[in-house]
Amino acid sequence: MSLFKKIFSPQKKESLDKGLEKTKTTFFSKLSKAVAGKSKVDDDVLDNLEEVLVSSDVGVDTTLKIIDRIEARVAKDKYMGTDELNKILREEIAGLLSETHVGEETEYSIPKDKRPYVIMVVGVNGVGKTTTIGKLAYQFKKQGLKVVLGAADTFRAAAIDQLQVWADRVDVPIVKQKMGSDPASVAFDTLSSAVTQDADVVIIDTAGRLHNKVNLMNELTKVKRVMQKVVKDTPHDVLLVLDGSTGQNAFEQAKQFTKATEVTSLAVTKLDGTAKGGVVIGISDQFQIPVKYIGVGEGIEDLQVFNKYEFVDSFFNIQ
Repeated sequence: MSLFKKIFSPQKKESLDKGLEKTKTTFFSKLSKAVAGKSKVDDDVLDNLEEVLVSSDVGVDTTLKIIDRIEARVAKDKYMGTDELNKILREEIAGLLSETHVGEETEYSIPKDKRPYVIMVVGVNGVGKTTTIGKLAYQFKKQGLKVVLGAADTFRAAAIDQLQVWADRVDVPIVKQKMGSDPASVAFDTLSSAVTQDADVVIIDTAGRLHNKVNLMNELTKVKRVMQKVVKDTPHDVLLVLDGSTGQNAFEQAKQFTKATEVTSLAVTKLDGTAKGGVVIGISDQFQIPVKYIGVGEGIEDLQVFNKYEFVDSFFNIQ
């Protein structure tokens, strides 16, 4: 199928395949049980398939869309063997995701006309926010871009310390203040410093407290307002980091955060340690917000640009 031309390098593809191993093993174990004793795709198989997709964290709405597409194909082809189901699923999920017109990037990039390009990172504590920032900084620096980090999660000393560790590891400057400082003040200082240094990319960490949405909303609004005093129309990207290993909870977090602040892109992390990787398919389909990055391992190279075709190809690639 033309959707599946090779895009990633062999190393990147291998990392993606490996990162989705647990998800694939669980999914295909369920799928083989769903079609056991059946030679053709009928209503029973489709009912079982629906159960497999929902229990694989693809999400109910996306699952129903996939089932509708397969039903239409069965009606058209009159007969479809269960041995073809893997191939059909792969094609129909890719077809569904191709309608979103996002998730087609292959490399880390930023718009040429926005300097510095400002990314504000949001997400609850423990989802891999700081690690994602560190790995993003590494990738942008590797592209020859000048990166500045801002430690505006001032509510936890550990958050500032962790970001400092990443700044040292990647060898990029960091702007920070002591714990308890005003996050907006840190954001202001970070952008001022970035402008002075003629930086290309600014990545700002923010507090991950979701228990009080009004406070979170007010705080992020204030941070944005203060940043715009230094560089207008910032932030250019509000990146929400979600922990893929929480499955349906990731959907809930996305819903809650999008109510609290405008979110323009998503990163789904920790896919290598979970069987819930199907959540990326559901999130990519359901939210009108692009999944930009996925975390498929602990290595510094294992935060990948999300390409939906490579993702689906790896998901259904059985060795």
